[in-house]
Amino acid sequence: MDITIESLRNEFNHELNTAHSSADLEQIKVKYLGKKGPLQNLMKSLRDVSPEERPEVGKQINLLKEEMEGALEASQTRFLSTEENAQLEREVIDVTLPGRRRFAGRKHIITQVLDEMIDILIEMGFSVQYGPDIDSDYYNFEALNFAPDHPARDMQDTFYLSTDMLLRTHTSNIQARIMEANRPPIRIIAPGKVYRNETITARSHVFFHQVEALYVDVNVTFADLLATMDQFVAKFFGREIETRYRPSYFPFVEPGMEVDISCLNCHKSGCYLCKHTGWLEIAGAGMVHPEVLKYGNIDPEVYTGFAWGMGVERLILLKHGVSDIRLFTENDMRFLTQFPEV
Repeated sequence: MDITIESLRNEFNHELNTAHSSADLEQIKVKYLGKKGPLQNLMKSLRDVSPEERPEVGKQINLLKEEMEGALEASQTRFLSTEENAQLEREVIDVTLPGRRRFAGRKHIITQVLDEMIDILIEMGFSVQYGPDIDSDYYNFEALNFAPDHPARDMQDTFYLSTDMLLRTHTSNIQARIMEANRPPIRIIAPGKVYRNETITARSHVFFHQVEALYVDVNVTFADLLATMDQFVAKFFGREIETRYRPSYFPFVEPGMEVDISCLNCHKSGCYLCKHTGWLEIAGAGMVHPEVLKYGNIDPEVYTGFAWGMGVERLILLKHGVSDIRLFTENDMRFLTQFPEV
């Protein structure tokens, strides 16, 4: 047995010394230390050794195994170092070349403008509330004084999920919820996404963003609405902007109006953005209808209020001169990188 162990050691060392690569070492390892290798056969042959000699022979076999493993590991380290150096010599790296510029992540322009609007309105005394995107017909229409046969209830305008549930068509769905849960004074804004079943064009989309405002208290007047709107527009654009208020009908306000501002793109001379009118609508607004106050369990004989729903994308079109509302949702980096965070 001693002769066999020694001869196996000599044979292993000879092959190890003639190896030229890591691949050769792997073959030697499998050959000598594998399950069908000679070392494993020596372990099996221990049963033929006398009980007196068996401990010593087993020890010699284990020592040989450890010796082989150590020699293979040392050779592997040497070969890897040599191979890595050879690879580095083959590779040519020009350290003078400029690196690839990596752009930091940033907020989407809609999120940036929403945050800006919210900050301005918080400074003006409003608190922020959020309503659900999926809501009932009651909160989206009925509690806002929409008649059962109002055109906005038809399928061509609203995405219905069932006979009673729908994707909200305006952020005004927050109004009744807030009035039910709170007593005046109420002074809140509700930013969020709204959905309309409309044709997608450069000026309209099936979803967009609004900021709802609701102020209910004793002696709230139409003058308060006009002053608040003018102050917000001036703060948002950083200067005085000419505004125009046109009478309009909305079921949840009385009187109602549409809010226009002078086109910043053409300075009222007429362009594609304002449809050559010189004005661009940014919001619908008015005094809260007495019936809406009643739905919110608020006495319209004691309290009055105003509300508005303002389009976020429309303000971005004006402030940044964007020509097509569809660009906001196309994830084109050439477009989005034009709006770094301030």
